[in-house]
Amino acid sequence: MAPKNNPLVTGYLLFYNGLLAIGWSYIFLLSIKNYSDYSTLWDKVEFPLKIFQTAAILEVVHTIVGIVPSNLFLTFFQVSSRVFALWGILHMSPPSQTCFGFPLLLFAWTITEIIRYEYYVLYLVGLSSLIKWIRYTLFIGLYPIGVTGELSCLYFALFYVRENNILTFQLPNAFNMTFDYQIFLIGIMLTYIPIFPQLYFHMFAQRRKILGSSSNPTATIKKVK
Repeated sequence: MAPKNNPLVTGYLLFYNGLLAIGWSYIFLLSIKNYSDYSTLWDKVEFPLKIFQTAAILEVVHTIVGIVPSNLFLTFFQVSSRVFALWGILHMSPPSQTCFGFPLLLFAWTITEIIRYEYYVLYLVGLSSLIKWIRYTLFIGLYPIGVTGELSCLYFALFYVRENNILTFQLPNAFNMTFDYQIFLIGIMLTYIPIFPQLYFHMFAQRRKILGSSSNPTATIKKVK
């Protein structure tokens, strides 16, 4: 994440990433306090989760306007998949809010985002080396946990959507078209098959690129000795 050499851009990115780091830290504290009963966890974190996860849409805008040189496709998919999971699944389907997948999703999202936004802030002030290894290592476990949570929430939403005809339109109607939201959700689930491995291995490539030999902690210790 290397912003253009512009004090206003740098100041804005410091504010944006710092604010989201604080926001996700707050969500993490709320989740820790209420993790023992995940059936009510959604009620405790819903409002801040909607605010700070939706705010990630600006990351796509940042890439489009060129103030950060991120890959547009990967940024768009990562952001849109989470925003859709939030608004298109969790917001619309109470069963997905209380299933075992939601705590998994929330755990992976909060830890990932706290570290990521803190890394961006530290990068902007030249101190990213403090958490660089953590930033490019914890995803190895967190990413599969997050995807498992997202797919679990999707699965539990399928039956609720079918039973309640959520966003489902049958003929005849004013638009003269049909749309089955359950089938749409199944299609979304299937997209994880080709796209998840691509994103996951992209992160491994980034890890090798950023950390180099330091990606192996043992090698780093030997080098220091």
